[in-house]
Amino acid sequence: MTRCLIVLAHPMPASLSGHLAARLQDAAAALGWEVRLRDLCAEGFDPRLTVAERAGYYGSFAGGAVAEMEELARAEVLILVFPTWWSGFPAVLKGWFDRVWAPGLAYDHSPELKKMVPRLTGLKAVLAVTTLGAPWVWDWIIMGRPLRRVLKRGIVAACAPGARVTWRALYSAEKVEPARLARFEARVLRDLAALARRLG
Repeated sequence: MTRCLIVLAHPMPASLSGHLAARLQDAAAALGWEVRLRDLCAEGFDPRLTVAERAGYYGSFAGGAVAEMEELARAEVLILVFPTWWSGFPAVLKGWFDRVWAPGLAYDHSPELKKMVPRLTGLKAVLAVTTLGAPWVWDWIIMGRPLRRVLKRGIVAACAPGARVTWRALYSAEKVEPARLARFEARVLRDLAALARRLG
């Protein structure tokens, strides 16, 4: 049974991100997957890296987010659902990366602190679903899709190079009409179905 971890990062329960996460959770469960949804804001996840955690980054990492780290270690499919704010991750999601994608679990430091050694070899796919208030031209042309680069070429490539990243962005989301939202939902659900076929 495919193990799927969904991470939602939005403070408002009735957000568009919350709606999309619920749709994806239902669809993943319908595939027969083992699904775990982490609503970081609703659960009060603390994004701040602690003194002990930072002190252990180059020694023995003493992680405080133990349950979250265990879930990441088990995941074969990771689905991230979040808004893009100021061309970046919401603070709670950035903190989740800081505290959960930790040395000893997501990667090891190589000798002489050169290229990191990946450890998330069981992670096979990452589906990122984000909403932006800005139009596509701002993200693609002006900013050069910075978050997609960070996630794909930075975080996932360093820690789980065998995982394929699928990026889906809903632009001008603050004024999205029902028909366009329905098309976007259908697209991400097709992405999920394609992942299921690929993973067998």
